[in-house]
Amino acid sequence: MPPNFRIRATALAFSAAFSFPVFSNAQSLPVTATPTPAPKGDELDLTSNRLEKTDQTESSAQNKNKPKAKNVEPVEVIQSVNVNAARQTDLEVRRSSTAAKLIFGREELDRNGDASIGEILKRLPGVTIGGKPGRGGDIRMRGMGSGYTQILLNGEAAPRGFSMDSLSPDQVERIEVIRGPVAEYSTQAIAGTINIVLREEYKQKDIELKISDSLEQDRHAPNISLTYPGQVGSLSYALNGSIFRNQQLDEAQTHNLEKDGQGQVTLTQDILDQSTRHSQGLQFAPRLSYRFENGDSLMLQPFIMNSRSQTESLSELIQTPQSTAQYASALSSGQSEHSFGRGFSNWQHKFSDNSKLMVKLGGGAGRQESNSLRKEYDAGGLLLNTISDVNNTHDSSLNLGAKYNRALGESHSLAMGLDLEAGKRSQTRISLQNGLPQFADSGDDLDASTRRVALFAQDEFDLSPQWSAYAGLRWEGIRTSSSAVALSAAAVENTSSVWSPVLHSVWRLSGASKNQIRMSLTRSYRAPSLSDLIAIPSISSVNSPTKPDRSGNPNLKPELSTGVDLAYEQYLTRAGIMSANLFVRSIDDLIRRRTELVNTLTGPRWVSAPVNVGHALASGIELEAKFQFQEFFPSAPAIDFRSNYSHFWSRVDDIAGPNNRLDQQPVQTANLGLDYRAAGLPLTLGGSLNWTPAYETQNSDTQLSSAGIKRQIDVYGLWKFSPNLQLRLSANNFQADDYRSGSVVTTGGVYHEGSSTSKTYTTWTLKLEMKI
Repeated sequence: MPPNFRIRATALAFSAAFSFPVFSNAQSLPVTATPTPAPKGDELDLTSNRLEKTDQTESSAQNKNKPKAKNVEPVEVIQSVNVNAARQTDLEVRRSSTAAKLIFGREELDRNGDASIGEILKRLPGVTIGGKPGRGGDIRMRGMGSGYTQILLNGEAAPRGFSMDSLSPDQVERIEVIRGPVAEYSTQAIAGTINIVLREEYKQKDIELKISDSLEQDRHAPNISLTYPGQVGSLSYALNGSIFRNQQLDEAQTHNLEKDGQGQVTLTQDILDQSTRHSQGLQFAPRLSYRFENGDSLMLQPFIMNSRSQTESLSELIQTPQSTAQYASALSSGQSEHSFGRGFSNWQHKFSDNSKLMVKLGGGAGRQESNSLRKEYDAGGLLLNTISDVNNTHDSSLNLGAKYNRALGESHSLAMGLDLEAGKRSQTRISLQNGLPQFADSGDDLDASTRRVALFAQDEFDLSPQWSAYAGLRWEGIRTSSSAVALSAAAVENTSSVWSPVLHSVWRLSGASKNQIRMSLTRSYRAPSLSDLIAIPSISSVNSPTKPDRSGNPNLKPELSTGVDLAYEQYLTRAGIMSANLFVRSIDDLIRRRTELVNTLTGPRWVSAPVNVGHALASGIELEAKFQFQEFFPSAPAIDFRSNYSHFWSRVDDIAGPNNRLDQQPVQTANLGLDYRAAGLPLTLGGSLNWTPAYETQNSDTQLSSAGIKRQIDVYGLWKFSPNLQLRLSANNFQADDYRSGSVVTTGGVYHEGSSTSKTYTTWTLKLEMKI
């Protein structure tokens, strides 16, 4: 019989047990030891010990059935034996976690050769992206965005103004999708949490270089990324960086219609907008890790990004009656620069009683500067209006966190900690029309600050060999304040605090199967954003009920939600899973925007401002199936199947129906993907379909918005010349359908309707990936 061994590992500790039958003249085999690492500070530590105990039970049963070895002569030369403990796969981490957490590692990030994180997120279960295909948008879980979905970067709140579309996938180690709030993170996660974990210690010693070029409408977008790992004594490092350049063309047609109380058409507008955008930037995210002689570890990871863009646009307006047209044509130009740096540090100390202390310290600063100039002309080329906008924003933040974790038994772990965060924003905005301010506060400086304090405790334990539970409690207080935003206005101050109890449980069905049932009861909230609280306006160049200016409301209260989740998961033999997840969210003090006519220095203008409108109820079902065809048909070709489908329901009580749903929440969404590995060839072909049907939302009693169907097909081909060299060709948004959206506002006996059709484009990308 050959040597036999089994390795067991958990997220809190790892150990190895060996069973080697002894034979005459047998020699041990050298195997390199690579133990499963403990979770990093930026990874949610909610793995259960039950997975290890199940393996131990099975191993004990097998050993009992083995015949005892006969007495033999001892081996004179005993060679050292090292053991190779494989790192947990993404599915194993998902299964062993008590809270529902989906992990998507480098395989998913690299599959389609995407240029942005947003393109990857749209394929994940229950995740949708707002806006038209290929241009990014707000990220939503369960159709809920605008603050319902918490976005984290290395376990910390993403910096203000940070866009996932600007983050290269090559800088990311994995994506964690957490469906319910947990006490360790902020519970501002009514829909869930998406944690983007930057590149960690590179396990291989090879230098990784990726060179790509994307082509859209004959416009090139090159990208180069490099990962350079190394180790000097107890210091290991990985230097990750990328540079990019991008060129884009956008074209949209807008039709506006206005009717009076008798249904007579009083105004029609047809607007053609064309714009070109050139952007370039760089990202640098090194990671340094040092292990001290006493077992302590220190991790440092700065993240630096800079991007610049220039935009030129042309707008043409055809209006009836023409005599009241604001302009016939308009030329606009703008420049913007966005820079920010953020540092993450994590120190871990292990005590003699196996308890652990983790301290996190981070900080960051960002700067965003933009200016635009718009000139409007009549049909004869006479200059009518000059509109300028200059916006300079500076953000800074500092955060400190500590967590103490102690094992109270073999399957019982208690943790407690605190989070402190301080942030500041300084903004100067000047909006002028023909040299005059469009609002009374135009040109004033804005200074705003936020303070957040949180305390939490969480207890994870096994109630039985099959039943694991997680109980947590978090108190979080937020204070937002700002200086006066207008000469006649007082300083803004908003304070709120929330207690959030959370309970997660997993029941692992007995027997040989790996099936399990998840249950969660949670309390979460959504704090008003700084832009919702601070009443500095955002000007719309074509002011109308369907395109209003945007302002804030300093009297907003946080939304509070009680949530229930129930899920069934069936894990297959060949790295596959089938699951069904049900959720319900009951939301109080819902925040919605209302559009009203407001008097300003330049006359009446339509302004949209947020208000608390009452109660809402959201629910849904999320289905997922991922498997290899050979799991069910052994003679089938090597095809991997990936699919997910979600259906959402919601109702806002204080808004009349039908379609009184949560803001911009689709009714359903689905993804379908296939990957085929050719027999006898180093070739992999694949593709995916992302589908979100058209839907309407009753935003208020006077406003209805609509979004058209989104169908996005992505395909790719991968040729592996060798283990260290491969070439990938991909096409995103292959069919390039037009994207439609619209809105209807009925107020004061006047009917306003606006609809927009935007062109989308196919993006071809060729990427060469090599290890040196």
